Amino acid sequence: MLTVEQVAACGVVPVVVLEDAEQAVPTAKALLKGGITAMEITFRTAAAKASIARVAAEVPQMIVGAGTVVNVEQLHDAVEAGAKFIVSPGTDEDIIVEAAKLDVTMMPGVVTPSEIMVGLKHGIRVFKFFPAESFGGLKTIKALSGPFPQIKFIPTGGINQNNAADYFNNAKIQAVGGSWMVTKDMVASADFEGIAAKSKAATDLFKEIRG
Repeated sequence: MLTVEQVAACGVVPVVVLEDAEQAVPTAKALLKGGITAMEITFRTAAAKASIARVAAEVPQMIVGAGTVVNVEQLHDAVEAGAKFIVSPGTDEDIIVEAAKLDVTMMPGVVTPSEIMVGLKHGIRVFKFFPAESFGGLKTIKALSGPFPQIKFIPTGGINQNNAADYFNNAKIQAVGGSWMVTKDMVASADFEGIAAKSKAATDLFKEIRG
C-alpha cells in the first residue's frame, strides 16, 4: 500500500473529471509532463472506472486514485480498476474499514473535529479538508491543528494558483487538491499543452516554497 506521503509527493493532487475514458491517458500524460505524479479521477461521471483502468494500464508512472467515493460499491469498483488511493468528500466508517481490508490508501474528507476523531480511530493521519475555502481555509485548518497536532491536511475546494502558496507555506499541509490545472473545459477541448503548462506552474510553486 502506498503512503499518503508518496501519493502527495509533488505537492499537488489534481481533481480530474472525465466524461469520456478516451480522455484519460492523454490527460494523465499531460499532468506528468508538468511534473504531477498522482491524479484523482472522480466518480462524478460514468466514465470514472474505465478512466482509472486506462491510466493504471497505460500510464504506470502515474499514481492514479479515485475521488468522490461515497459508498463501498464505488470503492470496490475503483480498486478493481487499479486505483492506488481513495479520496472521499466525507468521513464514512464503512468505506474506511473496507479500504483497510483492501489494503488501499484512504483519505477521508473532514471539516469538523468529530470527523477527524473518527478517522484517527482507524489510523488515518492525513485528511482531505473539503470544501476548503468554503469552510474557512487556513484559518479553520490552524484551529483544527490545535487539538490534533499529529495530523496533516490536503485541502481541496477553492484552491488555485493564486492562493496555493498560502497553503504550501503552512507545515500542516501535506499537499493541495484542485482542478485549476485540469479544468473540464481544458479536457473537453484537448488542451493538453495547457494542462501541462499549468501543472508545471503549480509544481514549480511547491518546489520553490518547500524545496
